[in-house]
Amino acid sequence: MPFLTSPVLTAGALARRPQPTLATGDGLLLRPWRAADAPAVYEVFQDPVMHQWHARAADSEEEVAGWIGDWHRAWEEEREAQWAVTDADSGSLLGRVALREIRLDDGMAEVAYWTVPAARGRGIAVRATTALSRWALDETGFHRLELLHAVRNEASCHVATRTGFPLEGTKRSAVLHADGWHDMHLHARVRGD
Repeated sequence: MPFLTSPVLTAGALARRPQPTLATGDGLLLRPWRAADAPAVYEVFQDPVMHQWHARAADSEEEVAGWIGDWHRAWEEEREAQWAVTDADSGSLLGRVALREIRLDDGMAEVAYWTVPAARGRGIAVRATTALSRWALDETGFHRLELLHAVRNEASCHVATRTGFPLEGTKRSAVLHADGWHDMHLHARVRGD
């Protein structure tokens, strides 16, 4: 059965080129993950704050190395796009920003992020999310980016509003974490916002 509309983004929109490195213009780089990042990512996932707001834990550096391999395959398969957020001068890891749940036909994806404990409160997630949104909406042609966070995660809500993602509503009992079901705020930006 034919569709009445054309795809917003066609297959190959991401994978036909290498994953880019994106500069924020204010001292951060968003770059593809490297195998050498595994120890730093493992360390981040030992932090209790990560356990509070994420459903995933890391048991070993080898496990994280597997994630990094999966992130590279996800780019090639156009399922997800994951970037390490680093200091442009030192190269030190400051966080992660990603497009998850990519649906090229609809021109949609979900934005996700975290920061390393030592980088929290410095605007890293805001700056990285702003750069990623600009690339996705203005340069690549996505139509809509969604951002979900636990209602009780006030820091994440602050990032969403500071990066131009207005609150659209609450998804009740939407994500299961170790401490039970979480209501999630749904924020979104559309091209042209």
